[in-house]
Amino acid sequence: MAEDEVATRAPESDAQGSLVTGDTPAQEGASMGVGPQPALGQVEISKIADIDVYITKPSDYPHLPSKLLLFLSSGTGIHSKNNQLQADKYASEGFVVVMPDQFAGDSLQKNATDPNTAPDSNPSMIEKVKMGLADTAKSFMIDMWLARQSQEKVIPLLHKVIEGAKDEFADAVANGDGIYAVGYCFGARYVLLLGSELPDTVAKGQAVTDEEHGVVKSAPQIKAGAIAHGGS
Repeated sequence: MAEDEVATRAPESDAQGSLVTGDTPAQEGASMGVGPQPALGQVEISKIADIDVYITKPSDYPHLPSKLLLFLSSGTGIHSKNNQLQADKYASEGFVVVMPDQFAGDSLQKNATDPNTAPDSNPSMIEKVKMGLADTAKSFMIDMWLARQSQEKVIPLLHKVIEGAKDEFADAVANGDGIYAVGYCFGARYVLLLGSELPDTVAKGQAVTDEEHGVVKSAPQIKAGAIAHGGS
């Protein structure tokens, strides 16, 4: 598959088929797509607050002012080529983009089935049974994966990245008067949470234990956010 064809697919399409709620197949048209890979400044997988992050910057940064964008990906994570290309597109538009590994090394793996192999139009009964068992096993694995990606795990990780990015890219944060965010599929929910006034316990990734005695709320962590293919 040519690179420009890959680049016109939505980030979550690295994992073929329906993976988790909101992880839809690539949408048609150019609204989510990017063309040939843009010219960029520095692109790297590094660490912020000891968390792996994909960082991509405009070619003229820091000589010209930029804004900081937190990119929260679908379940395919920071090593997905489509996620990286989409992040690079934002960088080409003038953002310093930080895409954190929300899953702490436990991203949803790509479907092992070759997407370019067409299914048999007339499978035998045995093949139908095998496909059914494979679908059941895949669904079970996805459910297990989702159970591991709890809010209690993800929120503290994102807060660490945000605090670290504020220090590392203080100029971009100041230029944008805050941090901007975009989220796809799994990441969309966390953009909404980061943009909300959450009870302090929730903001720290903890369950609310007693709402009747009053709850201190944490201020939104981002200035503005956008989501696509958001799951529940």
